[in-house]
Amino acid sequence: MNPASAGFFFSMDEFLDILTPEGKSTGKTALKSEAHKKGLFHATIHVWFYTDDKKVLLQKRASVKKVFPNLWDVSVAGHIGAGESIINTAIRETKEEIGLDIIENQLIKIGYRKDEIIHPNGILDNEFKNIFICKLTEPISNLTMQAGEVDDLQLFDISILKNTIKHGNFMVSNINNYYDFIYDKIYSIGFSKKESDNCP
Repeated sequence: MNPASAGFFFSMDEFLDILTPEGKSTGKTALKSEAHKKGLFHATIHVWFYTDDKKVLLQKRASVKKVFPNLWDVSVAGHIGAGESIINTAIRETKEEIGLDIIENQLIKIGYRKDEIIHPNGILDNEFKNIFICKLTEPISNLTMQAGEVDDLQLFDISILKNTIKHGNFMVSNINNYYDFIYDKIYSIGFSKKESDNCP
């Protein structure tokens, strides 16, 4: 396998740190594909970008994605690689998926959430989400989409997070009232944050 092919394989099926069902480190690692096959717990990040005019940035998941293809979802999401820090993952995934450079003090952590999802294709996605919000002041036209991951980026009125009628056929399902939680946190924390602390 040539280096280019190896790099592509790694990007598609990286090693993850495996956690206990309580979210503690086991000291073991496994490929993402193995974790999803066996239902091994692992960690991910979600970053929700919002604007001062009460919009939220959503990405349309690529049509080639194994789970939730063609559905609108969180602004940025990704798996935390083995040995990688939570913050570095959030920064890296933001750059990779939407082409935006951010730094640590621009992220506001709002929660840590356990989800156990059985997908129709057999994937057992047992994960702990590290959830952040970040104000977006960069024009959406300056963002770029990662091929094979993101098919579209749009700003929606934040009320979309409360419009549960559309969840399931427009957006990824509102599992355990996740979107309600995000809506409340953006309103209570995000809109009260100082302008000087904004993301670029």
